[in-house]
Amino acid sequence: METKERIKRAVIYARVSSENDRQDTSRQIKDLEKFSIAQNMKIEKIYEEHISGAKKNEERAILTKCLEYCTRERVDFLLLSELSRLGRSTLQVLRSLEILHQAKVSVYIQNLGLYSLQPNGEVNPIASILITVLAEMGNIERSNIQYRLNSGRANYIRNGGKLGRKKGSVKTDEQMKEEYKEVISLLKRGYSIRNTAKLTSASISTVQRVKNHFVNNQ
Repeated sequence: METKERIKRAVIYARVSSENDRQDTSRQIKDLEKFSIAQNMKIEKIYEEHISGAKKNEERAILTKCLEYCTRERVDFLLLSELSRLGRSTLQVLRSLEILHQAKVSVYIQNLGLYSLQPNGEVNPIASILITVLAEMGNIERSNIQYRLNSGRANYIRNGGKLGRKKGSVKTDEQMKEEYKEVISLLKRGYSIRNTAKLTSASISTVQRVKNHFVNNQ
């Protein structure tokens, strides 16, 4: 007599950086729901959050509720579209994983096709190494971007350039492209308006204007 496979219980956590730049969580949720059906998983809750992944865990109210639910209810899996949804700080990501692993909750990272725990409940060593390396690579990339921006800005000023716009002046598209080339580059790479503003020290309104003019209209 065949034994019916137990339906696995899962939670989806989806995050985007802000609500101001046409980002939403629908694609993440749809893809994870499709995966859960294929894997005979029952989605018990879906948590959606609009906040920067650079924030500390204690500043992310929805993530905190999600982790509390997963550990309290002892679900089988927490489903993520990618590692950065859990956070952009290596330390914060590892803290979240530790909390979940203590309750034997396995994290599935869809873009890697990876489970953080093995079927026997032990930590997946390959996943552990990859998660740590990828999280740290994200930190290095952001540091390098910030360094290049600061270096480029200092060089621009040394050569007589002035940041900002003079009162009453109107810049051509070519002048704006040159001044905000790093802003445009980050936006085209998928960075949110809020994160782009932080990295380039431009105001959110400036980044929004640049995006509307040079990215959305292309």
